[in-house]
Amino acid sequence: MRPKEACRMLGISYSTLHRWIVAGYIKAIRTVGGKYRVPESEVRRILESRAREVRAVVYARVSSSSQSEDLERQVNYLLEYCASKGYRVVDVLTDIASGLTTDRKGLRKMLELVTSKQVEVVVVTYRDRLTRFGFEYLEYFFNQYGARIEVVFGEEPMDHRRELVEDLIMIITSVADKLYGMRSHRKKMLVEGFRKLVEEVEESREDNSN
Repeated sequence: MRPKEACRMLGISYSTLHRWIVAGYIKAIRTVGGKYRVPESEVRRILESRAREVRAVVYARVSSSSQSEDLERQVNYLLEYCASKGYRVVDVLTDIASGLTTDRKGLRKMLELVTSKQVEVVVVTYRDRLTRFGFEYLEYFFNQYGARIEVVFGEEPMDHRRELVEDLIMIITSVADKLYGMRSHRKKMLVEGFRKLVEEVEESREDNSN
């Protein structure tokens, strides 16, 4: 089947079809001349999966407003992923907050959708986009309402290292508050000492990689 015909039957653009082929969502054959041909069975597979409608919610998160481009990339990729799987996206939820923070607007809305049984699957790029800790608890909780979490990728990419460091500092600060009090000089020394240690480790890692 020519790409144009496959696109018409699937109701997608050629650029979307090309991305699906590259990502492996749909199998295609290359002719001797380098042209794509899509097996009719692949088109039928996607159409049939759409007929078995699965309601999904897309969730994306970054830690700061300076990462807005990354947030947009996450959303766009997840929407394409859901389209390739035949999921009907009920809502797109985003948060700009630490993965340690539980009081997130997007996360709260997701919990409402799950507990009211409006979705069957929650789709995220990485586990840590949903939560830094307790992923298994959320997974178990969702399962009780007939929903599951679908993680597209495995481990977080290296460019998210800085965000993880900030989350660790947040934990150290919280622990120091409980040990020494919010205004304690010892608390300040502990937090600053940990931050300096992390910076030294990062500098050492960069030197070793050069």
